[in-house]
This record gives sequence, C-alpha cells and structure tokens, in this order.
Amino acid sequence: MKIPNGHQIIEEFEKWSPKYLAMDGDPIGLHVGTLNKKIERVLVTLDVNEEVVDEAIAKGAGLIIAHHPPIFRPLKNLQTDLPQGRLMEKLIKSDIAVYAAHTNLDVAVGGVNDLLAAALGLQNTKVLVPTYEAELVKIAVFVPETHEESVREALAKAGAGAIGDYESCSYTLSGTGRFRPTNEADPYIGEAGKMEVTAESKVEVVARKNEKDRVIKAMISAHPYEEVAYDVFTLENKEITMGLGRIGTLDTAMTLAEFAEWAKQKLDVPALRVVGAPDTVIKKVAVLGGDGNKYIQQAKRSGADVYVTGDLYFHVAQDAQDIGLNVIDPGHHVEKVMIKGVVNHMSNQQPTWQCEFLPSETNTEPFRFM
Repeated sequence: MKIPNGHQIIEEFEKWSPKYLAMDGDPIGLHVGTLNKKIERVLVTLDVNEEVVDEAIAKGAGLIIAHHPPIFRPLKNLQTDLPQGRLMEKLIKSDIAVYAAHTNLDVAVGGVNDLLAAALGLQNTKVLVPTYEAELVKIAVFVPETHEESVREALAKAGAGAIGDYESCSYTLSGTGRFRPTNEADPYIGEAGKMEVTAESKVEVVARKNEKDRVIKAMISAHPYEEVAYDVFTLENKEITMGLGRIGTLDTAMTLAEFAEWAKQKLDVPALRVVGAPDTVIKKVAVLGGDGNKYIQQAKRSGADVYVTGDLYFHVAQDAQDIGLNVIDPGHHVEKVMIKGVVNHMSNQQPTWQCEFLPSETNTEPFRFM
C-alpha cells in the first residue's frame, strides 16, 4: 500500500471527470492549497463552508473535493474578518487543499446527472443538452507477446478502449516483428548489429483525441522496448455525445402527484415545487441538476412528460406552464448525490492506495422547510 500525493489523486479523478468537459468560464480545479503533498484522507462535499472545513480538520483530511467552487468569482481582497476570507485563512493554516469539479462532473458519464437519473429510477437514459462530442483516435502498438496483457491493461487504465457502454475494448493480431539494434541501442530483445525476429502482437484501441498523450505515456511505461513502435490514426466516427441533464423513462407510469412523492423520497427532500396538473400521466422524465432554467425548451422538445430541475424562477415557471411542460423543482441541494458517487468511484480506482475517501456529513442546505 502506498500513500498517493494530491496530483495522483486528481489525475485519477480527471480520468473520469476531465476539465475539458466543463462549461466555458467555470472556475474548476485547484482553488486553495497545494497538491504537492501526500494525502491519506479526502473529504468529498457539495459545498465548502466553515463547518465543512472544521469537519475536514477533525477527520484529518488533507484535500477537499467539492462540487461547487468556493471561489466562483475572482476575489478583490482577502479580509480574514469576513466570512470568505476567514474560510480561506482556516484552509491555508490547516494545510487543506480544495479542488472543485463543477460542470465537468455534471457532464461526466456517471457524474451528477447520471446519479440523479439513477436515483429517480430512469431507464434508457440519454443526454438532454449536448455540450461535447469527442474526436477519436485509434492507437495501434506492437508489443512482444510476453507483455501483451500488461500493455493492454495500461491502455485501459489510462482511459483507452471505451466504446459506448463498454470499456477495456481492444483488438489483437499476432505477427512477427523484425529489427536490427544499432551499436548505440540497449535492446530488450536481441543484440547490436544482428537481425532479430520475434513473435509480437499488434494491440489496437480507440481513445479520445484530447486524452491521447496520457494514453501513449501509460502505454510506453508498460512496454518493455527501448523504442516503442506504435501508430496513431484519426477517426471520422465520433464518440457518444456528452452533455448536461439526462432524459429517460420510468418502469411504470404514474401521475404527476405520485411522481412528486416518488421524487421527494428518492432525492431525499422534505418538500418540492410543482408546475402542472396533479393527475397528468408521467412516463418520460428529464432531469438536470442545479439551475436548469435556461433549458426548459430543450426539455419540452425532448418529449419529456416532466422536467426535474432546481432554482426555478417564477417567470420561467410561467413559461413552462404556457408551453405545457410539467416541472418539479426539488431544489439545488439534490446535487448532494455527488458525495456518495465520488466516494464510491474514487474508492474503487486504486486498490493499492492507502487513502480514504470520506463523505461529508455536514448539511450545507441553507433552506429550512416549515
């Protein structure tokens, strides 16, 4: 078992929720502190406030992974007698780093919106608001048969070989490699000046173009040869579209009133706001975590019977009513599903790490329902 540093933890996290998935201008990434240190405990939270920081101190966490960025707009000053300045001071004095994954975690497969869709029991989900379509490359590497499996595993761990709902996809061809090492070479197989003939495998995988360098680095690290022979091909086909929100179907249709009760239970909220007639039949559901006001037209065009989103404005609710779109607003805080989601995901990535991922037990919901 080894204790990872902050860079290793975030590198692993960003394989799942890369920064390039975030919306333009979203202040994601490292907000406070340094990742250049060993970290044995990570606290995962929706928000960062003083109670959360006190919890991190009490639990010995050296890193906080949050969904909502604690510094959303640039600071003009850092006065420690004011709430935000006091928060930053406490983090710095306690040597606790804070990393924020906001809209990139909303978009990521298995991220906030998939977690919300799963909580609501939605089946056959698709992206509601497309925001990203990855370009793909195919990487073909030639490797001695003795190291074929280790190279294939390294490629998969780096994120290559993902096709739709399948991962670790690859194709292998057997063949014969021929080469003559020069006097300057330090060959793994063969001798300088002599032609070498050896059994090799050609392993092919697909990868996202903007993850190519990381995948190739991992491949080379696992490869025994001094000079690795590989090809990279640009593909015309695109990866599955990624984006905000999800739309799917319920196993069993129910009325809007019944679905509202279902949503309260599954999203763990004491109350919610509803637009629409209680007896409307609900089967197809769109959900978008956080503030989804600007996407009511997409929800309507998607054919959803109801749109579940937070922070609904009064006039947007009227607009939804006018276009015949049922809406349920369970609040913004339902994004707390990311806490358990991130903990579960990260806890299963590196079994050799001596690092705990802890769910925050602090309730950061500012509203009280009476």
